[in-house]
Amino acid sequence: KILGSEHDKLEDLSIEDLLARHPKDLDLHLIETFIKDKSVLITGAGGSIGSEIARQCQRFGASSLTLVDNSEYNLYQIGEQIENAVLKLMSVTDKNRLEMIFKEAMPQIVIHAAAYKHVPICETNQEMAVLNNVLGTKNVIDLSIENRVEKVVVISTDKAVRPTNVMGATKRVTELYANNVDAQETDIVAVRFGNVLGSSGSVIPKFKQQIEAGGPVTVTHPDITRYFMLIPEACQLVLQTAAIAKGGELFILDMGEPIKIVDLAKQMIRLYGKEDEVDIIFTGLRPGEKLYEELLIDESEQKTKYSSIFIAKPTEYEISKLTSDIETLLEVEDKVKALQNIVPEYKR
Repeated sequence: KILGSEHDKLEDLSIEDLLARHPKDLDLHLIETFIKDKSVLITGAGGSIGSEIARQCQRFGASSLTLVDNSEYNLYQIGEQIENAVLKLMSVTDKNRLEMIFKEAMPQIVIHAAAYKHVPICETNQEMAVLNNVLGTKNVIDLSIENRVEKVVVISTDKAVRPTNVMGATKRVTELYANNVDAQETDIVAVRFGNVLGSSGSVIPKFKQQIEAGGPVTVTHPDITRYFMLIPEACQLVLQTAAIAKGGELFILDMGEPIKIVDLAKQMIRLYGKEDEVDIIFTGLRPGEKLYEELLIDESEQKTKYSSIFIAKPTEYEISKLTSDIETLLEVEDKVKALQNIVPEYKR
């Protein structure tokens, strides 16, 4: 499509589709069998991942959907899209209130997507990052076990691999807890994946804005790369992973080849036909930011029957020690040191 006046937007041309890696092994029948007629509770249900999982659960015939989020606006937005969902405005750090919701909803499947994920904000708000990501996840897992939930899926991130920031380190702690807790009758799994295209705070909307304003487009570093997958496909893979999970695993989604962010910026500027007008400037890595995210597929222990889904090697961590280390982490002032105690590979 030839772009006309200055006011033309890139609506018709989806960058997402140009860049996305489309998994070839989505098994929609398996997902439907897993979700159909089940009661599902989703935390962080108003966020990029949580809201898409909510839509998928509706599509695949969940019998009831309980949507938990601490943002009123996000909860309102997803509630507008899903009829008959039960909307619960609360933080997962409030265990008493969460317990009441579990008793009401009696979920068979819990998908825990609630987390603070913005790396620089978590660096400067360490206490809240630890509280929300670690305590919040522990509350969800503990209440799921108490209430005999069949399956719990904890959404994790490639930033949990050899973390260089507080956000990644908190997510690594939640993976360890999910994989080592005495789960009794509940299957608990963690699923780790990379960036998704178009999530809140992702680069594409930001670049669109910068290009439409005449530039410059800001990239942190010439060599920075990220993995990208479309949100709906990533969420379907998460549900597919949950369907095959037996409990205690840490799954990794294969996100394809990483993309250089500067190439993405150049491609977008070219699509707008503004190569001569819009400059790219490098602003420097932000606190805690890595040049390359790692998914550690090379270190994964086993493949599954799906080429996009791998299982990582388990990390043993004696659960009574982990629980007491988490208690210490929640109480002490020096969060970084306490995180490094649990996640020794966490380097600043």
